[in-house]
Amino acid sequence: MSQLSLEQIANQLDSHNSRDRMLALASLRDIPATDAVPLIKKVLNDENLQIRSMAVFALGLKPTEDCYPILIKLLEADPDYGIRADAAGALGYLEDPRAFEPLVRAFYEDTDWLVRFSAAVSLGNLKDQRAHDVLVEALDSDEVVLHQAAIAALGEIKDVSSVDQILRFAQSEDWLVRQRLAEALGNMPTSKSISALHYLEKDPHPNVSASATISLKRIAEGKEN
Repeated sequence: MSQLSLEQIANQLDSHNSRDRMLALASLRDIPATDAVPLIKKVLNDENLQIRSMAVFALGLKPTEDCYPILIKLLEADPDYGIRADAAGALGYLEDPRAFEPLVRAFYEDTDWLVRFSAAVSLGNLKDQRAHDVLVEALDSDEVVLHQAAIAALGEIKDVSSVDQILRFAQSEDWLVRQRLAEALGNMPTSKSISALHYLEKDPHPNVSASATISLKRIAEGKEN
């Protein structure tokens, strides 16, 4: 993209019209991270919450040296729970191993379930085995969405040692929990996983049964390789 276009985007980000700023932010999608991040920073404190949210998310997709400290600060101190949740999600996209401890802290200490949900999902994205304890603990939460996030994340980190703990959700009333279980078990090839997947293949919800079939195929292909 030419320098002129970057200037045009920068000018648009200063517009009083929030739609202009939103469009300018969206147009940074194809701009290299080093050029995009200084422009994203212009709207990190925008009065429009949707623009702030887009900007925070964009930092996760445009990794530069600046992104990690900004996202950590937002995760730990922003008064808006939606922004803290966005920051937790963006840290997962960055896949920076330094984010492990701040995400665990957010999971344990943040009072909002959405932030805790995003932190659990991002712990899966980091693919860090140390997340086992916090994710297994999330399975005992009162929030069904945290069960979804924790099961998916345990699958992401291929935590075979947690198979027994997640199998208790095979008859969850929430079909999304059962679907996350079917998907996760595809990364946990044990005899118990395979038995559970055969059971989930008969699930009345088509998304669950389809996910179980895909996971069984993945395990079978893994054995062949």
